Amino acid sequence: MDFTADRLLLFGATGDLAQRMLLPSLCALHADDLLRPDLKIIGTARSDLDDAGFRDFARDALEKHLPENRRGSMDDFLGRLFYQPLDATTLDGYTLLAEKVGQSESGLAIFLSTAPSLFEPTIKGLQHAGLTGENVRMCLEKPLGIDLESSCEINDAVAEAFPEERIFRIDHYLGKETVQNLLALRFANIMFEPLWNAAHIDHVQITVAETVGLESRVAYYDDSGALRDMVQNHMLQLLALVAMEPPSDFDATAVRDEKVKVLRALREVQNGETVTGQYRAGAIGGEAVPGYDDELGKDSDTETFVAIKAHVDNWRWKGVPFYLRTGKRLPERVTEIVVQFRCVPHSIFAGDKKGHGGAKLQPNRLVIGIQPEENISLTLMAKVPGLDREGIRLRPVPLDIAMPDAFSGAVRRIAYERLLLDLIEGDQTLFVRRDEVEAQWQWVDHIRDLWRANATAPRTYTAGSWGPSAAIALAERDGVSWHE
Repeated sequence: MDFTADRLLLFGATGDLAQRMLLPSLCALHADDLLRPDLKIIGTARSDLDDAGFRDFARDALEKHLPENRRGSMDDFLGRLFYQPLDATTLDGYTLLAEKVGQSESGLAIFLSTAPSLFEPTIKGLQHAGLTGENVRMCLEKPLGIDLESSCEINDAVAEAFPEERIFRIDHYLGKETVQNLLALRFANIMFEPLWNAAHIDHVQITVAETVGLESRVAYYDDSGALRDMVQNHMLQLLALVAMEPPSDFDATAVRDEKVKVLRALREVQNGETVTGQYRAGAIGGEAVPGYDDELGKDSDTETFVAIKAHVDNWRWKGVPFYLRTGKRLPERVTEIVVQFRCVPHSIFAGDKKGHGGAKLQPNRLVIGIQPEENISLTLMAKVPGLDREGIRLRPVPLDIAMPDAFSGAVRRIAYERLLLDLIEGDQTLFVRRDEVEAQWQWVDHIRDLWRANATAPRTYTAGSWGPSAAIALAERDGVSWHE
Protein backbone atom coordinates (compact mmCIF):
# COMPACT_ATOMS: atom_id res chain seq x y z
CA MET A 1 0.00 0.00 0.00
CA ASP A 2 1.39 3.36 -1.04
CA PHE A 3 1.06 5.59 2.00
CA THR A 4 3.36 7.05 4.62
CA ALA A 5 2.05 6.15 8.06
CA ASP A 6 1.38 8.86 10.64
CA ARG A 7 1.04 6.29 13.45
CA LEU A 8 3.63 3.71 14.52
CA LEU A 9 2.59 1.09 17.08
CA LEU A 10 5.44 -0.78 18.80
CA PHE A 11 4.61 -4.05 20.55
CA GLY A 12 7.25 -5.14 23.06
CA ALA A 13 8.10 -1.47 23.59
CA THR A 14 9.89 -2.05 26.92
CA GLY A 15 11.92 -5.03 25.70
CA ASP A 16 15.60 -5.35 24.92
CA LEU A 17 15.16 -4.82 21.16
CA ALA A 18 13.23 -1.59 21.72
CA GLN A 19 15.89 -0.26 24.09
CA ARG A 20 18.93 -1.14 21.97
CA MET A 21 17.61 -0.70 18.44
CA LEU A 22 14.08 0.58 17.86
CA LEU A 23 13.96 3.69 20.06
CA PRO A 24 17.54 4.77 19.15
CA SER A 25 16.79 4.26 15.44
CA LEU A 26 13.60 6.29 15.59
CA CYS A 27 15.29 9.07 17.55
CA ALA A 28 18.13 9.21 14.99
CA LEU A 29 15.61 9.41 12.14
CA HIS A 30 13.82 12.20 13.99
CA ALA A 31 17.08 14.09 14.48
CA ASP A 32 17.70 13.95 10.70
CA ASP A 33 14.14 15.19 9.93
CA LEU A 34 13.31 11.91 8.18
CA LEU A 35 10.07 11.30 10.10
CA ARG A 36 6.95 13.18 9.13
CA PRO A 37 6.23 15.90 11.72
CA ASP A 38 2.88 14.40 12.75
CA LEU A 39 4.15 10.83 13.27
CA LYS A 40 2.92 9.55 16.62
CA ILE A 41 4.74 6.57 18.18
CA ILE A 42 2.71 4.42 20.56
CA GLY A 43 4.43 1.80 22.67
CA THR A 44 2.68 -1.13 24.28
CA ALA A 45 3.78 -3.99 26.54
CA ARG A 46 2.80 -5.64 29.82
CA SER A 47 4.72 -3.06 31.88
CA ASP A 48 2.37 -0.76 33.80
CA LEU A 49 3.59 2.62 32.57
CA ASP A 50 1.93 5.87 31.53
CA ASP A 51 3.12 8.28 28.84
CA ALA A 52 5.52 10.06 31.19
CA GLY A 53 6.93 6.79 32.49
CA PHE A 54 7.53 5.49 28.97
CA ARG A 55 9.27 8.73 27.99
CA ASP A 56 11.57 8.40 31.01
CA PHE A 57 12.24 4.80 30.02
CA ALA A 58 13.01 5.88 26.45
CA ARG A 59 15.31 8.68 27.61
CA ASP A 60 17.37 6.20 29.63
CA ALA A 61 17.59 3.87 26.64
CA LEU A 62 18.69 6.65 24.30
CA GLU A 63 21.34 7.95 26.67
CA LYS A 64 22.71 4.43 26.93
CA HIS A 65 22.52 3.24 23.33
CA LEU A 66 22.57 6.29 21.01
CA PRO A 67 25.62 8.58 20.57
CA GLU A 68 24.94 12.10 21.73
CA ASN A 69 25.71 13.60 18.31
CA ARG A 70 22.83 11.59 16.78
CA ARG A 71 20.10 12.44 19.28
CA GLY A 72 19.10 15.88 18.03
CA SER A 73 16.44 17.49 20.18
CA MET A 74 15.61 14.51 22.39
CA ASP A 75 12.75 16.34 24.12
CA ASP A 76 11.06 16.89 20.75
CA PHE A 77 11.44 13.19 19.95
CA LEU A 78 10.14 12.10 23.36
CA GLY A 79 7.09 14.26 22.72
CA ARG A 80 6.16 11.84 19.91
CA LEU A 81 5.97 8.92 22.37
CA PHE A 82 2.85 7.56 24.04
CA TYR A 83 2.18 4.32 25.90
CA GLN A 84 -0.66 1.93 26.64
CA PRO A 85 -0.24 -1.17 28.88
CA LEU A 86 -1.60 -4.37 27.33
CA ASP A 87 -2.00 -8.04 28.13
CA ALA A 88 -1.82 -9.37 24.58
CA THR A 89 -3.52 -12.66 25.49
CA THR A 90 -6.94 -11.14 26.26
CA LEU A 91 -9.21 -8.99 24.13
CA ASP A 92 -9.99 -6.61 26.98
CA GLY A 93 -7.18 -4.11 26.49
CA TYR A 94 -7.22 -3.73 22.71
CA THR A 95 -10.06 -1.20 22.65
CA LEU A 96 -8.09 1.07 24.97
CA LEU A 97 -5.03 0.53 22.75
CA ALA A 98 -7.04 1.61 19.69
CA GLU A 99 -8.15 4.74 21.55
CA LYS A 100 -4.53 5.52 22.38
CA VAL A 101 -3.51 5.08 18.74
CA GLY A 102 -6.26 7.50 17.78
CA GLN A 103 -7.59 8.38 14.38
CA SER A 104 -4.97 8.13 11.66
CA GLU A 105 -5.07 10.58 8.78
CA SER A 106 -2.92 8.52 6.43
CA GLY A 107 -2.14 5.10 7.94
CA LEU A 108 -0.82 2.94 10.77
CA ALA A 109 2.36 0.83 10.82
CA ILE A 110 2.62 -1.90 13.47
CA PHE A 111 5.92 -3.42 14.63
CA LEU A 112 5.26 -6.76 16.31
CA SER A 113 8.15 -8.09 18.40
CA THR A 114 6.73 -10.81 20.61
CA ALA A 115 6.90 -14.50 21.44
CA PRO A 116 5.58 -16.75 18.62
CA SER A 117 2.80 -17.99 20.93
CA LEU A 118 1.40 -14.44 21.07
CA PHE A 119 1.12 -13.81 17.33
CA GLU A 120 -2.35 -15.33 16.91
CA PRO A 121 -4.00 -13.72 19.98
CA THR A 122 -2.42 -10.37 19.07
CA ILE A 123 -3.83 -10.50 15.54
CA LYS A 124 -7.27 -11.38 16.93
CA GLY A 125 -7.04 -8.49 19.39
CA LEU A 126 -6.08 -6.05 16.65
CA GLN A 127 -9.01 -7.26 14.53
CA HIS A 128 -11.33 -6.89 17.52
CA ALA A 129 -10.21 -3.28 17.98
CA GLY A 130 -10.43 -2.34 14.30
CA LEU A 131 -6.66 -1.99 13.88
CA THR A 132 -6.30 -4.16 10.76
CA GLY A 133 -7.90 -1.96 8.10
CA GLU A 134 -6.66 -1.25 4.58
CA ASN A 135 -4.44 1.59 5.81
CA VAL A 136 -2.59 -0.64 8.30
CA ARG A 137 0.61 -2.56 7.58
CA MET A 138 2.20 -5.18 9.85
CA CYS A 139 5.91 -5.76 10.52
CA LEU A 140 6.90 -9.10 12.06
CA GLU A 141 10.15 -9.59 14.01
CA LYS A 142 11.66 -13.06 14.30
CA PRO A 143 11.35 -15.76 15.49
CA LEU A 144 8.64 -16.65 13.01
CA GLY A 145 8.13 -20.17 14.33
CA ILE A 146 10.50 -23.00 15.15
CA ASP A 147 9.97 -25.04 11.98
CA LEU A 148 8.01 -24.96 8.72
CA GLU A 149 4.77 -26.11 10.34
CA SER A 150 4.76 -23.49 13.12
CA SER A 151 5.91 -20.80 10.68
CA CYS A 152 2.96 -21.59 8.42
CA GLU A 153 0.62 -21.36 11.41
CA ILE A 154 1.94 -17.89 12.26
CA ASN A 155 1.78 -16.74 8.65
CA ASP A 156 -1.74 -18.11 8.29
CA ALA A 157 -2.83 -16.24 11.43
CA VAL A 158 -1.36 -12.97 10.16
CA ALA A 159 -2.81 -13.55 6.68
CA GLU A 160 -6.28 -13.71 8.24
CA ALA A 161 -6.00 -9.96 8.80
CA PHE A 162 -3.30 -8.72 6.42
CA PRO A 163 -2.64 -9.49 2.73
CA GLU A 164 0.97 -10.20 1.72
CA GLU A 165 1.49 -6.70 0.32
CA ARG A 166 0.90 -5.28 3.82
CA ILE A 167 3.13 -7.77 5.71
CA PHE A 168 6.77 -6.80 6.39
CA ARG A 169 8.90 -9.67 7.76
CA ILE A 170 12.07 -8.15 9.10
CA ASP A 171 15.61 -9.48 8.88
CA HIS A 172 17.83 -6.74 10.23
CA TYR A 173 20.87 -8.01 8.29
CA LEU A 174 19.16 -6.75 5.13
CA GLY A 175 19.30 -3.22 6.57
CA LYS A 176 23.09 -3.23 6.87
CA GLU A 177 24.90 -1.00 4.38
CA THR A 178 27.40 -3.62 3.25
CA VAL A 179 24.70 -6.21 2.65
CA GLN A 180 23.00 -3.79 0.28
CA ASN A 181 26.41 -2.86 -1.14
CA LEU A 182 26.74 -6.48 -2.20
CA LEU A 183 23.98 -5.80 -4.74
CA ALA A 184 25.73 -2.63 -5.90
CA LEU A 185 29.05 -4.49 -6.17
CA ARG A 186 27.52 -7.18 -8.35
CA PHE A 187 25.06 -5.26 -10.46
CA ALA A 188 26.65 -1.80 -10.82
CA ASN A 189 30.16 -2.93 -11.83
CA ILE A 190 30.84 -4.61 -15.17
CA MET A 191 33.97 -6.46 -14.00
CA PHE A 192 32.25 -8.72 -11.44
CA GLU A 193 29.04 -10.09 -12.90
CA PRO A 194 30.68 -11.82 -15.94
CA LEU A 195 32.92 -13.71 -13.48
CA TRP A 196 30.18 -14.43 -10.93
CA ASN A 197 29.62 -18.10 -11.80
CA ALA A 198 30.98 -21.63 -11.53
CA ALA A 199 33.46 -21.10 -14.36
CA HIS A 200 35.40 -18.52 -12.33
CA ILE A 201 34.46 -19.00 -8.66
CA ASP A 202 35.86 -21.94 -6.72
CA HIS A 203 33.81 -21.59 -3.54
CA VAL A 204 32.05 -19.12 -1.25
CA GLN A 205 32.36 -18.83 2.54
CA ILE A 206 29.87 -17.08 4.80
CA THR A 207 30.85 -16.64 8.46
CA VAL A 208 28.80 -15.14 11.27
CA ALA A 209 30.93 -15.37 14.42
CA GLU A 210 30.00 -14.08 17.88
CA THR A 211 32.19 -13.76 20.97
CA VAL A 212 29.20 -13.59 23.35
CA GLY A 213 27.50 -16.49 25.10
CA LEU A 214 23.88 -16.71 26.19
CA GLU A 215 23.59 -13.26 27.80
CA SER A 216 19.87 -12.54 28.34
CA ARG A 217 18.61 -15.08 25.78
CA VAL A 218 18.91 -18.27 27.86
CA ALA A 219 15.43 -19.73 27.38
CA TYR A 220 15.05 -18.67 23.75
CA TYR A 221 18.47 -19.84 22.63
CA ASP A 222 18.33 -23.27 24.24
CA ASP A 223 15.04 -23.92 22.45
CA SER A 224 16.46 -22.60 19.19
CA GLY A 225 20.19 -23.28 18.68
CA ALA A 226 22.57 -21.86 16.09
CA LEU A 227 20.88 -23.46 13.07
CA ARG A 228 17.48 -21.88 13.69
CA ASP A 229 18.77 -18.68 15.28
CA MET A 230 21.27 -17.67 12.57
CA VAL A 231 21.31 -20.00 9.55
CA GLN A 232 17.58 -20.14 8.85
CA ASN A 233 17.29 -16.39 8.43
CA HIS A 234 20.42 -14.22 8.32
CA MET A 235 22.84 -16.62 6.66
CA LEU A 236 20.42 -17.94 4.05
CA GLN A 237 19.49 -14.36 3.16
CA LEU A 238 23.17 -13.55 2.66
CA LEU A 239 23.59 -16.69 0.54
CA ALA A 240 20.58 -15.71 -1.57
CA LEU A 241 21.99 -12.23 -2.24
CA VAL A 242 25.36 -13.70 -3.27
CA ALA A 243 23.82 -16.34 -5.54
CA MET A 244 20.73 -14.62 -7.02
CA GLU A 245 20.34 -13.82 -10.71
CA PRO A 246 20.20 -10.14 -11.70
CA PRO A 247 16.69 -8.85 -10.95
CA SER A 248 14.94 -6.85 -13.65
CA ASP A 249 14.68 -3.87 -11.31
CA PHE A 250 15.53 -2.86 -7.76
CA ASP A 251 12.04 -3.23 -6.38
CA ALA A 252 10.43 -5.54 -3.87
CA THR A 253 8.89 -8.04 -6.29
CA ALA A 254 11.87 -8.40 -8.63
CA VAL A 255 14.51 -8.74 -5.88
CA ARG A 256 12.50 -11.20 -3.82
CA ASP A 257 11.54 -13.27 -6.87
CA GLU A 258 15.24 -13.90 -7.56
CA LYS A 259 16.08 -14.66 -3.92
CA VAL A 260 13.38 -17.29 -3.60
CA LYS A 261 14.63 -19.04 -6.76
CA VAL A 262 18.01 -19.51 -5.04
CA LEU A 263 16.44 -20.78 -1.82
CA ARG A 264 14.37 -23.32 -3.75
CA ALA A 265 17.48 -24.45 -5.63
CA LEU A 266 19.35 -25.34 -2.43
CA ARG A 267 20.24 -29.02 -2.49
CA GLU A 268 19.18 -31.07 0.52
CA VAL A 269 22.17 -31.45 2.84
CA GLN A 270 23.60 -34.96 3.02
CA ASN A 271 25.34 -36.93 5.77
CA GLY A 272 28.82 -35.59 6.37
CA GLU A 273 28.00 -32.08 5.17
CA THR A 274 27.29 -30.56 8.60
CA VAL A 275 29.21 -30.17 11.85
CA THR A 276 27.64 -29.11 15.13
CA GLY A 277 29.34 -27.96 18.31
CA GLN A 278 28.79 -26.65 21.81
CA TYR A 279 31.31 -24.48 23.64
CA ARG A 280 33.02 -25.36 26.88
CA ALA A 281 34.88 -23.10 29.30
CA GLY A 282 37.72 -21.13 27.78
CA ALA A 283 38.93 -17.58 27.30
CA ILE A 284 37.75 -14.70 25.10
CA GLY A 285 40.03 -11.68 24.81
CA GLY A 286 42.15 -12.95 27.68
CA GLU A 287 39.19 -13.30 30.06
CA ALA A 288 37.92 -16.65 31.33
CA VAL A 289 34.37 -17.52 30.28
CA PRO A 290 32.14 -20.44 31.35
CA GLY A 291 30.94 -23.25 29.16
CA TYR A 292 27.43 -23.40 27.68
CA ASP A 293 26.30 -26.04 30.18
CA ASP A 294 27.64 -23.90 33.03
CA GLU A 295 25.79 -20.81 31.79
CA LEU A 296 22.63 -22.82 31.24
CA GLY A 297 22.86 -24.60 34.58
CA LYS A 298 22.13 -28.01 33.07
CA ASP A 299 23.20 -30.39 30.32
CA SER A 300 21.79 -29.68 26.87
CA ASP A 301 22.16 -31.00 23.33
CA THR A 302 21.54 -27.57 21.77
CA GLU A 303 24.20 -26.59 19.23
CA THR A 304 26.01 -23.27 19.69
CA PHE A 305 28.05 -23.79 16.51
CA VAL A 306 27.18 -25.16 13.10
CA ALA A 307 29.13 -25.49 9.86
CA ILE A 308 27.44 -26.57 6.63
CA LYS A 309 28.56 -27.36 3.12
CA ALA A 310 25.72 -26.20 0.88
CA HIS A 311 25.09 -26.36 -2.87
CA VAL A 312 22.85 -24.31 -5.17
CA ASP A 313 21.74 -26.62 -7.96
CA ASN A 314 21.40 -24.33 -10.95
CA TRP A 315 23.48 -23.48 -14.02
CA ARG A 316 25.32 -20.55 -12.45
CA TRP A 317 26.51 -22.39 -9.34
CA LYS A 318 26.75 -26.04 -10.38
CA GLY A 319 29.65 -27.60 -8.46
CA VAL A 320 30.45 -24.51 -6.35
CA PRO A 321 30.26 -25.28 -2.61
CA PHE A 322 28.98 -22.63 -0.18
CA TYR A 323 30.56 -23.11 3.24
CA LEU A 324 28.50 -21.63 6.07
CA ARG A 325 29.57 -21.39 9.69
CA THR A 326 28.24 -19.59 12.72
CA GLY A 327 28.79 -19.91 16.43
CA LYS A 328 28.97 -18.35 19.85
CA ARG A 329 32.12 -17.85 21.95
CA LEU A 330 34.34 -17.73 18.87
CA PRO A 331 37.62 -15.72 18.91
CA GLU A 332 36.21 -12.58 17.31
CA ARG A 333 32.95 -10.94 16.33
CA VAL A 334 32.82 -10.94 12.56
CA THR A 335 30.31 -11.33 9.76
CA GLU A 336 31.83 -11.67 6.32
CA ILE A 337 31.38 -13.17 2.88
CA VAL A 338 34.42 -14.60 1.09
CA VAL A 339 34.28 -15.23 -2.65
CA GLN A 340 37.26 -17.38 -3.68
CA PHE A 341 37.99 -17.23 -7.40
CA ARG A 342 39.65 -20.04 -9.33
CA CYS A 343 43.33 -20.07 -10.19
CA VAL A 344 44.46 -18.82 -13.59
CA PRO A 345 44.36 -21.72 -16.09
CA HIS A 346 48.08 -21.42 -16.90
CA SER A 347 50.88 -19.63 -15.06
CA ILE A 348 53.56 -17.97 -17.18
CA PHE A 349 55.57 -17.52 -13.96
CA ALA A 350 56.05 -21.24 -13.24
CA GLY A 351 59.83 -21.13 -13.91
CA ASP A 352 62.22 -20.21 -16.67
CA LYS A 353 64.81 -21.91 -18.88
CA LYS A 354 67.63 -20.75 -16.59
CA GLY A 355 66.32 -23.02 -13.86
CA HIS A 356 65.02 -20.27 -11.67
CA GLY A 357 62.15 -21.32 -9.46
CA GLY A 358 58.68 -20.23 -10.40
CA ALA A 359 56.51 -17.82 -8.52
CA LYS A 360 53.64 -19.36 -6.63
CA LEU A 361 50.27 -17.99 -7.63
CA GLN A 362 47.33 -17.60 -5.27
CA PRO A 363 43.79 -17.20 -6.54
CA ASN A 364 42.05 -13.84 -6.24
CA ARG A 365 39.79 -13.46 -3.23
CA LEU A 366 36.99 -10.98 -2.56
CA VAL A 367 36.17 -10.42 1.12
CA ILE A 368 33.03 -8.47 2.01
CA GLY A 369 33.05 -7.45 5.67
CA ILE A 370 29.63 -6.76 7.16
CA GLN A 371 30.42 -6.35 10.85
CA PRO A 372 31.98 -5.08 13.01
CA GLU A 373 33.67 -3.12 10.21
CA GLU A 374 32.01 -2.57 6.84
CA ASN A 375 34.62 -2.99 4.13
CA ILE A 376 35.45 -4.71 0.87
CA SER A 377 38.85 -6.21 0.06
CA LEU A 378 39.96 -7.72 -3.24
CA THR A 379 43.25 -9.63 -3.18
CA LEU A 380 45.31 -9.46 -6.40
CA MET A 381 48.69 -10.89 -7.33
CA ALA A 382 51.44 -8.29 -7.78
CA LYS A 383 55.17 -8.40 -8.47
CA VAL A 384 57.52 -7.93 -5.54
CA PRO A 385 59.91 -5.02 -6.35
CA GLY A 386 63.43 -6.09 -7.28
CA LEU A 387 65.78 -7.09 -10.13
CA ASP A 388 64.50 -10.69 -10.17
CA ARG A 389 67.93 -12.29 -10.76
CA GLU A 390 66.63 -15.48 -9.13
CA GLY A 391 63.31 -15.38 -10.87
CA ILE A 392 60.25 -13.20 -10.58
CA ARG A 393 58.53 -13.07 -7.21
CA LEU A 394 54.82 -12.45 -6.74
CA ARG A 395 52.80 -11.65 -3.65
CA PRO A 396 49.08 -11.22 -2.97
CA VAL A 397 48.21 -7.55 -2.35
CA PRO A 398 44.85 -6.46 -0.96
CA LEU A 399 42.92 -3.59 -2.50
CA ASP A 400 40.92 -2.36 0.48
CA ILE A 401 37.82 -0.19 0.42
CA ALA A 402 36.95 0.88 3.95
CA MET A 403 33.38 2.04 3.51
CA PRO A 404 33.44 4.69 6.28
CA ASP A 405 36.59 6.16 4.68
CA ALA A 406 35.23 6.00 1.15
CA PHE A 407 32.11 7.85 2.24
CA SER A 408 33.51 9.98 5.04
CA GLY A 409 30.64 12.47 4.96
CA ALA A 410 27.93 9.83 5.24
CA VAL A 411 26.27 8.93 8.53
CA ARG A 412 26.76 5.37 9.77
CA ARG A 413 23.27 4.22 10.57
CA ILE A 414 21.76 1.46 12.66
CA ALA A 415 20.30 -1.20 10.33
CA TYR A 416 16.87 -0.74 11.91
CA GLU A 417 16.81 2.93 10.86
CA ARG A 418 16.42 2.01 7.21
CA LEU A 419 13.99 -0.80 7.91
CA LEU A 420 11.73 1.24 10.20
CA LEU A 421 11.67 4.07 7.66
CA ASP A 422 10.86 1.59 4.88
CA LEU A 423 8.05 0.20 7.04
CA ILE A 424 6.61 3.67 7.67
CA GLU A 425 6.85 4.55 3.97
CA GLY A 426 5.75 1.13 2.69
CA ASP A 427 8.80 -0.17 0.78
CA GLN A 428 9.03 -4.00 1.04
CA THR A 429 12.29 -4.48 -0.93
CA LEU A 430 14.45 -5.27 2.12
CA PHE A 431 11.82 -7.39 3.86
CA VAL A 432 11.30 -11.14 3.51
CA ARG A 433 8.34 -12.61 1.66
CA ARG A 434 6.40 -15.62 2.90
CA ASP A 435 7.65 -17.98 0.19
CA GLU A 436 11.25 -17.08 1.13
CA VAL A 437 10.64 -17.89 4.80
CA GLU A 438 9.03 -21.21 3.96
CA ALA A 439 11.81 -22.22 1.55
CA GLN A 440 14.36 -21.43 4.27
CA TRP A 441 12.48 -23.48 6.86
CA GLN A 442 12.07 -26.43 4.49
CA TRP A 443 15.86 -26.61 3.97
CA VAL A 444 16.65 -26.19 7.67
CA ASP A 445 14.01 -28.72 8.77
CA HIS A 446 15.65 -31.35 6.56
CA ILE A 447 18.98 -30.75 8.35
CA ARG A 448 17.33 -31.15 11.74
CA ASP A 449 15.62 -34.33 10.56
CA LEU A 450 19.02 -35.62 9.43
CA TRP A 451 20.51 -34.86 12.84
CA ARG A 452 17.67 -36.68 14.60
CA ALA A 453 17.91 -39.71 12.30
CA ASN A 454 21.64 -40.00 12.99
CA ALA A 455 21.41 -39.07 16.68
CA THR A 456 23.89 -36.28 15.99
CA ALA A 457 25.22 -34.73 19.20
CA PRO A 458 27.20 -31.46 19.23
CA ARG A 459 30.96 -31.85 19.49
CA THR A 460 32.56 -29.80 22.21
CA TYR A 461 34.90 -26.90 21.47
CA THR A 462 36.81 -24.56 23.73
CA ALA A 463 35.46 -21.02 24.03
CA GLY A 464 37.83 -18.76 22.12
CA SER A 465 38.50 -21.30 19.38
CA TRP A 466 36.98 -21.47 15.88
CA GLY A 467 34.72 -24.40 16.76
CA PRO A 468 35.21 -28.17 16.60
CA SER A 469 38.16 -29.49 14.59
CA ALA A 470 35.65 -31.37 12.43
CA ALA A 471 34.54 -27.98 11.02
CA ILE A 472 38.07 -27.41 9.76
CA ALA A 473 38.07 -30.89 8.23
CA LEU A 474 34.70 -30.21 6.54
CA ALA A 475 36.40 -27.61 4.34
CA GLU A 476 39.95 -29.03 4.21
CA ARG A 477 38.93 -32.33 2.68
CA ASP A 478 37.98 -30.21 -0.36
CA GLY A 479 41.31 -28.40 -0.21
CA VAL A 480 39.68 -25.30 1.31
CA SER A 481 40.81 -23.33 4.38
CA TRP A 482 38.44 -21.13 6.35
CA HIS A 483 39.27 -17.43 6.10
CA GLU A 484 40.43 -16.21 9.50
